[in-house]
Amino acid sequence: MQYEGVLTKMQTEPGSPIQYYMVFENSFLNVNQLLGKDIEINFMGYSCLNCAKKKKIYRTGFCYDCFYSSPAAGDWIMRPELSTAHLDIADRDLDYEKKVQLQPHVVYLAAASDIKVGVTRKTQVPTRWIDQGASWAIPFVEVPNRYLAGITEVAMKNHCSDKINWKKMLCNEINAIDLILHRNRFRAHLPDEVKDYFDTTPEKLYTLEYPVLEYPKKIKSLNIATTPIFSGKLVGIKGQYLIFEDGTVFNVRSYEGFVVQVNV
Repeated sequence: MQYEGVLTKMQTEPGSPIQYYMVFENSFLNVNQLLGKDIEINFMGYSCLNCAKKKKIYRTGFCYDCFYSSPAAGDWIMRPELSTAHLDIADRDLDYEKKVQLQPHVVYLAAASDIKVGVTRKTQVPTRWIDQGASWAIPFVEVPNRYLAGITEVAMKNHCSDKINWKKMLCNEINAIDLILHRNRFRAHLPDEVKDYFDTTPEKLYTLEYPVLEYPKKIKSLNIATTPIFSGKLVGIKGQYLIFEDGTVFNVRSYEGFVVQVNV
């Protein structure tokens, strides 16, 4: 069968294991059903996720112009401590920024390789952890807006990383980490504005199971702009990566806005 459309990050459904879907304009594909099978990915062109023009993708699925104009690509997305909607101050579009920033956010601890700290909207639990390939995650503190989550993450960066070693994550090289113990230890480092929210945040440990038949020993990344036709046997899905039998990995999210044809 043949599927064609604009790549966006795979949609997920929690389960044992997690279910993954590629969703196109007129069709969708349950990727779990392709495990153990040969698939072919063909790069066909570009389509900006914001303006839909066939312009080369610059970052996060956007063309250059949209990346520097759309409110969905403001600096506060990657650096939540820069959020200003709670002050009624606009970055690019105050109505949009209020909608996204002024809602409950969760600062969390996760283990995908080593321990990391991160921020997500409460509505994105546990999707955010799945997208990162975390094996375990726990809410650290839930706060009412993105700014408070951001300053908490900044404070925690002095005690643990905010990055994932994606190669270790894909090879399933995960250190044994007691997230509950670290959560209680890190409490002392919370910013004063956030401390009262710790006791109202449930202490719940999430365990995430991925559909992987075989983890690679060594990995190589697929760049479909330079390798426009690729085929291989799919042996796993973790985070937003497809894992192939020969150790090739394809980060679907990195190629949002790319038009592809998938043959299965």
